Amino acid sequence: MKTGELIVREAMKANPVTIDPNTSVYKAAEIMKKYKIGSCIVLKGKPIGIITERDILQKVVTTDRKPSTVPVKEIMSSPIIVINPYVSLEEAMKTMSRCNIRRLPVIDDNKLIGLISQKDISRISPLLHEISHEWGEITKRDELFYRKQIFSGKCEDCGMLSTQLKSIDGRLLCEDCIDALTYE
Repeated sequence: MKTGELIVREAMKANPVTIDPNTSVYKAAEIMKKYKIGSCIVLKGKPIGIITERDILQKVVTTDRKPSTVPVKEIMSSPIIVINPYVSLEEAMKTMSRCNIRRLPVIDDNKLIGLISQKDISRISPLLHEISHEWGEITKRDELFYRKQIFSGKCEDCGMLSTQLKSIDGRLLCEDCIDALTYE
């Protein structure tokens, strides 16, 4: 971390709202409404999941389930991705971008101490938010570009030399090995 760089601890919200895994989705939604928040951390001694408005919408409302009968443990996102409070905001944004999430529980000494969201970071550093978004787009573009490239070298499956290697699931394979994968 560079001197003067903002860290997660400076931008996070301390003492995030937590709920028990057996809490009903209805009660969780009431809690979110009461505190005007979009998520709750699910605790069972330690954080085991997160429930968001999106989880409720996609996993309860659109499937026509009754919120008062569904425990949050059935629809929460788990396992959760967490972050250390002493990590830079830039690193937090990269983690959110890579994992396609908007919130990170903050853990220090195995204890939940806060929650940081893209909104929190944007409030403190709008430029950092913009840079992170662009970094995510560049990363996606680079991955797509790499997958479309044709390479020369040794096939990582059969070991044969080829001028037509392609990247498949992170391995460079010849046409015969690619064809063999499609028939498995």
